Amino acid sequence: MNLSEFQNKDVINIKDGKKIGNIIDCRIEPVSGRIISFLIEPSRSVFSLRGSAKIEIDYENISKIGEDVILINYHE
Repeated sequence: MNLSEFQNKDVINIKDGKKIGNIIDCRIEPVSGRIISFLIEPSRSVFSLRGSAKIEIDYENISKIGEDVILINYHE
């Protein structure tokens, strides 16, 4: 799967069902080529009080990668 395919999916937190944002980049282990983590740009909404800081999610926190969404186990 290409990074661009991940970028088209919404990232949803399974703890509360809320959309966290979208993947904008990833960190890769140089020797093995395995994904270490994803960098997520938080969703922006009129009611959001969060800053625009990027969120880094370890690959181990991904529960499921589906057709349209990526489900993660995220603790704020």
